[in-house]
Amino acid sequence: MNNQKLLHINSSGRFQNSVTREVSDKLVTHLIQQDPELEIIGRDLASGLPFVDEPWINANFTDPDERTTEQKETLEYSDKLVKELQDSQHIVIAVPIYNFSIPAVLKAWIDQIARVQLTFHYTENGPIGMLEDKKATIVMASGGVPIGSEMDMASPYIKHALSFIGISNVQIVDASTMSNDNISRVLI
Repeated sequence: MNNQKLLHINSSGRFQNSVTREVSDKLVTHLIQQDPELEIIGRDLASGLPFVDEPWINANFTDPDERTTEQKETLEYSDKLVKELQDSQHIVIAVPIYNFSIPAVLKAWIDQIARVQLTFHYTENGPIGMLEDKKATIVMASGGVPIGSEMDMASPYIKHALSFIGISNVQIVDASTMSNDNISRVLI
C-alpha cells in the first residue's frame, strides 16, 4: 500500500480564470497519473484563515502539557494545518503574485504552520527546520512582475519560509510559461 500524500494548496482569490489554479491542477493530475495511489490533501485558502493574534501567540508559546482547554482550542486549526504538512511528502502551492508578493491568506497559512517544536526548533546556532525530506513545487503567476526579477519578492519569500521549516527542495514554476505540452516536464 502506498502511503504517499500530496498537499495541494490554492491561494488565489480567483476561482475562474486563475492561471495558478489551472496549472497546479494539471500538475497534480499528472502526478496522480504517475502514481494512482497518491493521496491528495486539498487545502483552498481563498475563504481566508485566522490571523495570528495575542491568544494564539500565548497558546503557542505555552508548554503543550500546560495549555488550557481554551488554548488548545485556539491552536486547533493551526494543528490541523501542521498535520497536513507533516503527513505530506510533496506540497504543490498555487501562488499568484499580488502587489509584488504572496496573497495575505498564504502569509496567514505560513504564520499558522511556522510552529516552534512542531515545524522548527531553536538551537544555539539558530532555528532549524523539522520538515526535511519533503518536496515543494510552487506554481506562480503574475500579471506583470516577471518571476525571478528584481520586483518579484514573492518567490524568494516563499522559498525562505519553506526552508525555515526544513523544506529546501523547492521548485518554482512560472505558470505563465506552461502549456499542455510542457506540464509533465516540470516534474522531471
